[in-house]
Amino acid sequence: MTKEIVVMSRPQETRVALIEDGRLSEVFIEREAQRSVVGNVYHGRVTRVLPGMQSAFVDIGLERDAFLYVADALEGLDENLLSPEEQGKRIEEKLDPGEKVVVQVLKEPLGQKGARITSHASLPGRYLVFMPTVEHVGVSRKITDEEERRRLKTILKEVRAERGGGGFIARTASRSRSREDFERDARYLAKTWDEVRALASRQAPPALLHRELGLVQRLLRDILSDEIARITLDGEREYQRTLELVRELQPDLLPRVRLYDKPTSAFEEQGIQAELERALGPKVWLDSGGYIVINPTEALVAIDVNTGRNVGKERLEDTILETNLEAARELVRQIRLRDLGGIIVVDFIDMEERRSRKRVMQVLEQELKKDRAPSKLLQVSEFGLVVITRKRVKQSLERTLCQPCPYCAGSGMIKNVSTVCAEIYDEIRKLAPEVKGDGFLLRVNPEVARALMKEEAAVLRDLHLLLGSEIRVQGDPLLHQEQFDVVGL
Repeated sequence: MTKEIVVMSRPQETRVALIEDGRLSEVFIEREAQRSVVGNVYHGRVTRVLPGMQSAFVDIGLERDAFLYVADALEGLDENLLSPEEQGKRIEEKLDPGEKVVVQVLKEPLGQKGARITSHASLPGRYLVFMPTVEHVGVSRKITDEEERRRLKTILKEVRAERGGGGFIARTASRSRSREDFERDARYLAKTWDEVRALASRQAPPALLHRELGLVQRLLRDILSDEIARITLDGEREYQRTLELVRELQPDLLPRVRLYDKPTSAFEEQGIQAELERALGPKVWLDSGGYIVINPTEALVAIDVNTGRNVGKERLEDTILETNLEAARELVRQIRLRDLGGIIVVDFIDMEERRSRKRVMQVLEQELKKDRAPSKLLQVSEFGLVVITRKRVKQSLERTLCQPCPYCAGSGMIKNVSTVCAEIYDEIRKLAPEVKGDGFLLRVNPEVARALMKEEAAVLRDLHLLLGSEIRVQGDPLLHQEQFDVVGL
């Protein structure tokens, strides 16, 4: 698989597109005024301890107090790392209101929820993740070769012994790397943690102790590899930063970094902006003529697969299988692109043959392996219903770029013209006894005005017969479809 990174940087916002085999797969957006806080380390103060919820709220200087669950206060990875006595501790035995704590943000504030935090920080480097508060050695699950896993664990145990404790996890990028690479990473991360502790001793809470890297640097640190065929940046400052980072991480890739200096943005030239616009709509067409419909809700995301215009194969089962396979690939791409999380329910077209259902599940599993966000796949029934759970760590693309409609209050629906015309009838009939004059002036949206002259003309006719007075209709494009004004003449 070949990958390309395209960066569009502005003073107030940075956007990064990840393109895989020529198709847009993921988009990352970071606004300076709303910069991500995930990975940041804070000096906080406990404001409330809730025994009934086994959690605490901590003031870390954000708009809302952060949420610290008992498990995150006691451990950072696995309860098996704790002694039986530690596992039995309750939150009120661990924390007191007013207590100072050093915490790291695990999950962004979402909606009315504050950030989720942990008291066990993990600092990522190029090849290692350093966990200063636990004694643990681990290897990324994506490294499956047992011999390589044993080699990495042996090196990490030696590095940990030299550093005098703490925990380390070998990242996916650590495969086949030398001991010197790990030692260099460990020294840098340990020094960073020492600086955090020193700052915490001087700064009263709430205070920011360590900020995670910016979007471009963070992404390059995590995914830079020989698979990256090109890195395109349209800003001189970000271009120079990227050159410095690539020179440090993987200098042989420096020729692949290029500065884009055309009048039009790189996003527009490569069709990324148009793809983003389509990603905000519910319907996605497939090349076969089928389509999928994506409906995010508060509780889950529903995805429906339809054959649409696809009438291709001789056998109905083959047509359905073709549509479902294409939909499986596309919906995973859309999940990544839109950054959908939580519970995702997919309603595939019913397939009669078991081997067809198995093929669709295999394709889903293969596509989900490309996703860096942890996910699980479950086939619920033989009728095509599949559930995907995907870890949510930040706002979806829709929530990042859009806001709830102030007219429909987020329902996605507004009153149709017939309903508005019926309300106009009721309102004028109610106002008639109070208004003295020769009739009424009715200001409405142009679409409602058109309807009152044609299919809803009976509304004006009935009002004229009822009131015996004139009703003038005036279209006003500044009025929303549901709005209207009634004024006496």
